[in-house]
Amino acid sequence: MTPTDPAALLRTHLAACPLVAILRGLTPAEALPVGQALVDAGLRLLEVPLNSPQPLDSIAQLAAAFPQALVGAGTVLTPADVQAVHRAGGRLVVAPNFSEAVVRQAVALGMVALPGVATPTEAFAALAAGAHGLKLFPAEMVTPAVLKALRAVLPREALLLPVGGIAAAHLAGWRAAGADGWGIGSSLYAPGVDAATVGERARVLVAAAAGTLRA
Repeated sequence: MTPTDPAALLRTHLAACPLVAILRGLTPAEALPVGQALVDAGLRLLEVPLNSPQPLDSIAQLAAAFPQALVGAGTVLTPADVQAVHRAGGRLVVAPNFSEAVVRQAVALGMVALPGVATPTEAFAALAAGAHGLKLFPAEMVTPAVLKALRAVLPREALLLPVGGIAAAHLAGWRAAGADGWGIGSSLYAPGVDAATVGERARVLVAAAAGTLRA
């Protein structure tokens, strides 16, 4: 049975596949074929950033079509954004920054909150506000060495997911530093990339993620 507690829900989906698909620029017309390709490849976390065309329409389609996935929005900047995503059927709230108001609104609605952090101060504040995991962003600045240092001081159960410029070749280094998963953007999907290509890329990334568990 799929858990309903947001923290347990996030852990369950990360255990199934530790990749968050960041579908920036996705259109409603692409939502179902791209979503199908990702789900068929094994992904279970799908994020449509709110600066995409008609993002709430895409989120609504994905959430209805793929109940086995945790679907939601990225670039969520205000409590009103959180409420709109919730009304569309989304259960995942991802942000590039930490806003206490956004995290608390997501928690109040029973949604998974993944705020963006880049420093220990932000990380501890986000966890205190109720965040269920931490998006380490941008990963180009928050290196594996930084993640390892954060892991040494944060609560053991804190979930850390680097995001930004992540490709298949990078996964093992991040996993060795203590990453629980990764947000994958342009190396998986970008506007104009067809669903078949997205599926091929997804399978490569899923295999690479699985390989980090055996390393």
